[in-house]
Amino acid sequence: MTISPQPKNVPDSSGIRITAIETVIPDSLMPGLLLLRIHTDQGCIGHGETYYAPHAVAAMIHDWMGRRLLQSDPLSIESHWRFLFERCSAFGGKGAELRALSAIDLALWDILGQVCEMPVWQLLGGKARDRVRVYNSSGGPSYGRRTGAQTDQGWPGHGDIGKQGPLEDNWSSNFAAGDLAEELLSEGYTAMKFWTFDRAYHEHGPHFLPWSAVKECLRPMEEVRARVGDRMEILLDGHGFFQLPAALRIAEAMRDLKPLWLEDVMRIDNADTLADFRDKAQLPIAVSEMFPTREEYRLVLEKRAADYVMIDPTWVGGISETRRLAELAQCYDVPATMHDCTGPLTLFAGMHVATAVPNVVFQESVRAHIRTFYSSLIETNISIEHGFAIPPTGPGLGTRLLPELFTPGLHSYRISR
Repeated sequence: MTISPQPKNVPDSSGIRITAIETVIPDSLMPGLLLLRIHTDQGCIGHGETYYAPHAVAAMIHDWMGRRLLQSDPLSIESHWRFLFERCSAFGGKGAELRALSAIDLALWDILGQVCEMPVWQLLGGKARDRVRVYNSSGGPSYGRRTGAQTDQGWPGHGDIGKQGPLEDNWSSNFAAGDLAEELLSEGYTAMKFWTFDRAYHEHGPHFLPWSAVKECLRPMEEVRARVGDRMEILLDGHGFFQLPAALRIAEAMRDLKPLWLEDVMRIDNADTLADFRDKAQLPIAVSEMFPTREEYRLVLEKRAADYVMIDPTWVGGISETRRLAELAQCYDVPATMHDCTGPLTLFAGMHVATAVPNVVFQESVRAHIRTFYSSLIETNISIEHGFAIPPTGPGLGTRLLPELFTPGLHSYRISR
C-alpha cells in the first residue's frame, strides 16, 4: 500500500512524518508473534509487537490503520489512539483491532522517546521506583515457540508441560517443584507461578474436578512449602478454564498454602460470578490480562471482584492504555501487575509502566524466554538482578527489534509506504 497525502484532521506538533510501516511474523521462531516497525522521515524507527492471530493483526495495520498513520505526525500519540480506538469500538472490534493498536502505540512511544532522547518511563512522569519486583512464570524454552522439526506450536496457555531439561520450568513446576523453588531462590526470585491445574482441565473439563485430581495438582505446591517454607510466594494461574464449582474446590484446597493470588482460576466472562468467587474463595484473586478494554476492568473493580488486576500492554491498547488502567485500579486501592508470557517488547513496555506508575506491584517474567530466545528478536535484553528487573536506560523502549528480521520475502513480511 502506498499513501502520500497528509491525513486530514491529524494534529501536527513536531513536523516529523511517518513514511513507512513494516510488519513481520517470525514464523520459524515464534509464529504467534507480530513484530512492527514504524519509520519516520527523521530517521527514527519505532518498534512494537503483539501476540495471537498475527496475520489478522498485520492485515488490520496495513489495510486500514496505515491509512491514518502514513504521512502523519508520530508524536500525536493520543490523537492516533483515540481515533483508532473509537473506530474499532464502534464496530465491536476488541481482538485483532486492539492488538494492532497496541503494537502501534508501543512504536509511537518508542519514537517519542528517541526524539526526546529519554526512556519512556521518564516521559510517563519519571521513576516511581528504581527496580521492579518480578516473579517467574512457568514457561519453558519451547513455550509458544516452534523449534527444530516441530511443525505445530501448540496452543500457549493450554497445558503445555514441556520436557525435562535446563530452564524447563513448566516441566519442573509439575514434577520437580522443590528443586525449582530452591534454584529460583538461589537466583533471587521470591515468587513463582504454577500452571498445574491445566492438565486437570484437559482430563476432567471445566465443570467438575474430583478431589483426586485436585490433590494431584496441589502436590507440587505442597512440595515447595515443605522444601522452602514461606521464603517463596506461590501464585496459581488457571488460564480461565474453570466454572464456579470447580474453581471453588480449587480455592478450598489452596487455602492452607497461603498463595499470593489465584489468577484466572475461573472464566472471566461474568463480573458478578467473579465477585461471588472472590467472596467465597477467601483468598486473593487476580484478573485478568484477557480483558480487552477498560470497561471489563471497570466492572471488576466496581463489583469488588479482584485483589489484583493483571494488564498486558500489547493486548489492551499499548503503553497509553496500560498506564490509564493501572491508575484506574489505584482509585479502588487495587494494585496492578504486568503480564508477559509472549514477547520481549511486551516485557519492556510493562517495565516502563511499572517503573513510572506507583500502583504497579509486579512484572511477570519468564526466565526461560529471556535467557534462550529473546536475544534472537531484540538487541538489548532486560536485566534481572536478585528478583528485580532493572528499568531500561536507553531512549524510547530501550531496545530495538533486530533489523535482519525485517527482510522482504521472509516471515510473512509486509510494508506500507
